[in-house]
Amino acid sequence: MTSAPRVAIVGGGPAGSLLAILLARRGVIATVIERSPPFVVGQAGGRSINLALAARGITALRRAGIDAEVTALMIAMRGRMLHEQDGKQRFLSYGQRVTEEIYSVSRAALNALIFEIAAKRYGVQYRFGETCVGVDLTDGAPLIAAADGSTRRLDADVVFATDGAGSEVRRALADAGEISATEDLLDHGYKELTIAAAQDGGFALEPHALHIWPRGRFMLIALPNPDRTFTATLFLPHTGDPSFASIGPNEVPAFFRREFADAVPQLPALARDYVSHPTGNLGTVTCGPWSFKDKVLMVGDAAHAIVPFHGQGMNAAFEDCVALDDLIGTHGYDWHAVFAAFEAERAPNARAIAEMALENYLEMRDEVRDAKFELRAALSFELERRFPGHWVPRYSMVMFHPEIPYAEAQRRGGLQTGILRKLTENVSSVTEVDLTRATELVSTVLG
Repeated sequence: MTSAPRVAIVGGGPAGSLLAILLARRGVIATVIERSPPFVVGQAGGRSINLALAARGITALRRAGIDAEVTALMIAMRGRMLHEQDGKQRFLSYGQRVTEEIYSVSRAALNALIFEIAAKRYGVQYRFGETCVGVDLTDGAPLIAAADGSTRRLDADVVFATDGAGSEVRRALADAGEISATEDLLDHGYKELTIAAAQDGGFALEPHALHIWPRGRFMLIALPNPDRTFTATLFLPHTGDPSFASIGPNEVPAFFRREFADAVPQLPALARDYVSHPTGNLGTVTCGPWSFKDKVLMVGDAAHAIVPFHGQGMNAAFEDCVALDDLIGTHGYDWHAVFAAFEAERAPNARAIAEMALENYLEMRDEVRDAKFELRAALSFELERRFPGHWVPRYSMVMFHPEIPYAEAQRRGGLQTGILRKLTENVSSVTEVDLTRATELVSTVLG
């Protein structure tokens, strides 16, 4: 390799800081531009919605050598706890091995920790309170506004944009016609609430589960926090009945008593939080190309933001960072080669997980209530036991098998869904399934 390039990263969230660490381990010390004030470890701030950390994200943290520190922030979730309207609960395991679990982690805490490691251990330079306001189209240099109102060109050989779903770098390039970009908003939004700790200071709900109140067109979910509270999130249409438009402060108590009665006692600040917390939007970002003039490359949500219903947004962004690190190892500082190979590798996988995340919303809010869903899940586990290494449930491929690309998980998962539907068409239990036919279908369809 030639001498280390001058690298800037626009966006100091988890992906930006992780990428900075990976580059530093190669001897490249980046400058990170971040619009927010400095992050403080142990202090909440910014968007508080919990993140789900799974195998792909943990693999990236391990590559950076920081997985041990992050472990202290993680709470294991081993499956979904479904809350029915009559108050009954059913637990659906994510997998059948003790290692097959995902982890709830605070966005603010994770962000602050990775920043601290990047800055203190690796000397990464952060410029807080600075915002990208455009791109110089002559050479791709981002234009940066400082807190004092001044604007300057970002002086760097290469710029990685990790500035999230609302990426100013992406929007500047799209507004100039240099790339195509779409932001497809879901007709549902979300609002965060807090489930309090129990009176004895413990968890009010089972802590090692992702709790879901599925109600067809909408749902409530809750993820555990280290302080024994749960971050609850209401997903609801923006318009219609019920919707955020139809449920105002006066309607919310009756709505929750009707739909989520068992959660109401654990939501002491429901009325206040519903009014004071903003309603967030959900959407899918697609764009292309992901780079400009061999100078700027969009990474993570800046290139391919997705809805949160598969818990893979951060994991996919972290996987981007590992892929980029690998390609720099292969091509050195030939940015044309690195950028082309990165988009060729990651774009099909980004499309696949975006589509699967949308499908998972329907599954979480509606399909989990169907007895056939539970039957097909149980049969999928049985086929995994019978055909180890050959049959892997799609959810497991996405969440627990980082060696399987998203696009392959989607392709193979589609074939497996067809098999499951055929085998469960006229049966009500796994014991009734024709396993001889199952063996034939697995052999002929999956090869």
